[in-house]
Amino acid sequence: MDFKAVKLLFCVICLAQATLEQSSTKKKNGKKESANSAAIEELKKQIEEIVKDLNLLKEQQALQTVCLKGIKIPGKCFLADTMKKTFHVANDDCIAKGGTLSSPLSGDENDQLYAYVRQTIGPEGHIWLGINDISMEGEWTDQTGSTIRFKNWESEITHQPDGGRSQNCAILSTTANGKWFDDDCRNAKSSVCQFNIV
Repeated sequence: MDFKAVKLLFCVICLAQATLEQSSTKKKNGKKESANSAAIEELKKQIEEIVKDLNLLKEQQALQTVCLKGIKIPGKCFLADTMKKTFHVANDDCIAKGGTLSSPLSGDENDQLYAYVRQTIGPEGHIWLGINDISMEGEWTDQTGSTIRFKNWESEITHQPDGGRSQNCAILSTTANGKWFDDDCRNAKSSVCQFNIV
């Protein structure tokens, strides 16, 4: 073999060896890149969980601050708003604060709400409740659209609810010892927002 052929063979061998080394490095780097990608994805998941936990803590802290201004009862707190508004405006304001219009689930809750309304709004106050029969006349539902189980309608004197299609929202009356009445949703009443707490 002449010198040119040896030189050419040497170049081919070097080129083959370099290609093998490069592919071996790519495999190693591919494994490293794969491992790095998995680690990055795991870190992203951990960061997302930390952000969720942080937001939950912020929400709980805000809720505690709101509850300090109002009154706590088991499982929820109430915060009165003495400004008189229509049902829909009062409802939207409660939602914007992170709550809903108050909807007592038991006689005890209704009594506590009644006492709180007397104390904050006055002995002749009326507040919107978070129940209505807007969707279907006579079928009173809460803010989630579920049929209410607890009812405290004034039934001895005025036989509530008695307003028909013109009175689709409910109020709690302190003058009637916490009894409920149906009312025109466009009237202006005070309200109490409720916030569920754990």
